[in-house]
Amino acid sequence: MIRKTDFLVIGSGIAGLSYALKAAEHGRVTIITKKNIQQSNTALAQGGVAAVFGKQDSFDLHVADTLKAGDGLCNREVVKMVVENGPDRIRELVDLGARFSMAGTGKFDFSMGREGGHSVKRIIHAHDLTGREIEDALVAKAREHDNITILEDHVAVNLITVSSSVRSGVLVTHYENSCCGAYVLDNATGRVETFHAAVTLLATGGACKIYLYTSNPDIATGDGIAMAYRAGASVANLEFVQFHPTCLYHPEAKNFLISEAVRGEGAVLIDAKGRRFMEDYTPEKELACRDVVARAIDSELKKTGAESVFLDISHKDPDFVRQRFPHIHARCLEYGIDITTAPIPVVPAAHYMCGGVATDLNGKTDVQGLYAVGETACTGLHGANRLASNSLLEALVYAHNAYLDSVKNLSAIRKKNMDVTLAPWDETNTTDSDEAIVVSHNWDEIRRLMWNYVGIVRSDKRLQRAARRVKTIHDEIDEYYWDFKLTSDLVELRNLATVAKLVIKSALSRKESRGLHYNIGYPKKDDTRCLVPTILKKRF
Repeated sequence: MIRKTDFLVIGSGIAGLSYALKAAEHGRVTIITKKNIQQSNTALAQGGVAAVFGKQDSFDLHVADTLKAGDGLCNREVVKMVVENGPDRIRELVDLGARFSMAGTGKFDFSMGREGGHSVKRIIHAHDLTGREIEDALVAKAREHDNITILEDHVAVNLITVSSSVRSGVLVTHYENSCCGAYVLDNATGRVETFHAAVTLLATGGACKIYLYTSNPDIATGDGIAMAYRAGASVANLEFVQFHPTCLYHPEAKNFLISEAVRGEGAVLIDAKGRRFMEDYTPEKELACRDVVARAIDSELKKTGAESVFLDISHKDPDFVRQRFPHIHARCLEYGIDITTAPIPVVPAAHYMCGGVATDLNGKTDVQGLYAVGETACTGLHGANRLASNSLLEALVYAHNAYLDSVKNLSAIRKKNMDVTLAPWDETNTTDSDEAIVVSHNWDEIRRLMWNYVGIVRSDKRLQRAARRVKTIHDEIDEYYWDFKLTSDLVELRNLATVAKLVIKSALSRKESRGLHYNIGYPKKDDTRCLVPTILKKRF
């Protein structure tokens, strides 16, 4: 069956939902989401949204902080555009029903927090569950809209281009590349359906499940990046993986982040003996950018052999801590840690992809009819290191820009993309898999080798070793993929392997250390040769 829609949105976080609500005023929108609509990186975002509202703040200050964090690779035009459009997008969220923590009675009199890398308080938050508050508001509006169809438990498999062959959307040599929708696996039926769309928007979130230890949910398998690359879109800066410095270290805890805002409110990092160590690494101490703090913790763990360091906010007023961080306080209590009286054991974990599908100022990729927004995209905002809480801001601004651009010429786009005849998914000569161990084993091996060889500190030797092994795994998965009927696990594994291979290739090509990419063989920045993005594009 072929299902037609004007706008196909793949992903249900802040970027996808923001776009969908606006696009729905101009046509039919279909939202594809892998699990429940509220399972996304957005819903897990604790800290907040960075935007200029404070009296002591300015666009120039926010731009300067972003450029400093990005370590020379930010696109200045993009940074300026995002920062200056931020306040309007926040006002829209309030009008949609998002309720942020307030300092006064005015509609936009927000309580402002501070996080590492920011020179002033500019983090708009809803206590320590900002992402969930935003997600709830957007989901409620999306469910109410007559022009929006939400399909949960559906997994996008491949993008469909005008040069796709009959066999399952496999791409062949082409000169003009235009996206006309996607093949999507319905987990309930096991069937792969064909979605024919005038405009396709990738908003699938990040890819940090390629690492063994991550703050990300299980769905963050880099699907958008992998699909776009296979369809011929350029990807950029995938070597820049942000490791959050402070994930809870506890044998029963999984992926629980201790927000950057905790350090912003005065928490300090100490070792097992209670010694504060960040001053050994940077004058900014705990308020340094995440790349600096994560490498400092990594260094301490390697020097001491300890399993964790500790984040201590117990010197602050207990009532303030409970009120400011109710979710973190409650979750830590579940593991026997009262953060008002004891330090929190923490370790770094893979957290955010600064690279992604390369786009212009409107979220357009170099495949016609295909847009990418949110963590899936590489817009030029983050450069070599994301400034804390700029990600939700970027998602809002680029969702708006993509909406404006995609509806501007919608009639012409409809005619070009909807007049194409699409082939249904072909499962000829495939059988049900009887070797699920292949999927689970390769999934585990990829994540372990990425953590061990492509982590916070890298070397060419480690990267080359990882590249050889990932290539072998990738080839095994590709063979397995064509022989058996699809499952969501197999789709995700294929995407994990693709993104891992691209991250390694990008890291090997950058012969310097900058931002989040630190190579012990090239410990310094090279502004003469390396002050450019890393671009990868599939050859057909």
